[in-house]
Amino acid sequence: MQNTSKEYDTVVQVCQDLFVKKMKDYGCAWRILRLPSLTDQIFIKAQRIRGLQQNAVQKVDEGAVSEFVGIINYCVMALIQIEEGVVEHPDLSFEKAVSLYETKITITKQLMMDKNHDYGEAWRDMRVSSLTDLILQKLLRVKQIEDNAGHTLVSEGIDANYQDMINYAVFALIHLNES
Repeated sequence: MQNTSKEYDTVVQVCQDLFVKKMKDYGCAWRILRLPSLTDQIFIKAQRIRGLQQNAVQKVDEGAVSEFVGIINYCVMALIQIEEGVVEHPDLSFEKAVSLYETKITITKQLMMDKNHDYGEAWRDMRVSSLTDLILQKLLRVKQIEDNAGHTLVSEGIDANYQDMINYAVFALIHLNES
């Protein structure tokens, strides 16, 4: 599997470093966000990436890399919210928030390793634009599940979709780091 595990860890470390710095700046103010609000934040970032990929002119001096990092961090926040619940006032210590972040990433990475084994690293032959489209598709699925009050008949739940989005964004960042 080439260096997928190491590359994954390198990407995630950048994301976690930003999460930690923002926790120091803002605390865990994000704990008041309901899942649809987090989903919408991720959607905005994915739409911006798609726009950057399609538009010849870029008017804001932040590229796709920072948006993919944002997708990863917002997805981790969403996974934490699923487990911990939404609160009215920030309630997590810095240490607890970082610990939860690391736990969610560890579980998500293991899911990636299992799927990567079965799919034979197919993502390496994918375009970043395709990974962006898959993230957008997952977001539309999450929005539909949210509109259905979290219920699905045969599909995986919201948490699995957030995990897939994290992994697609990591793959995109690995590709972007290689180019």
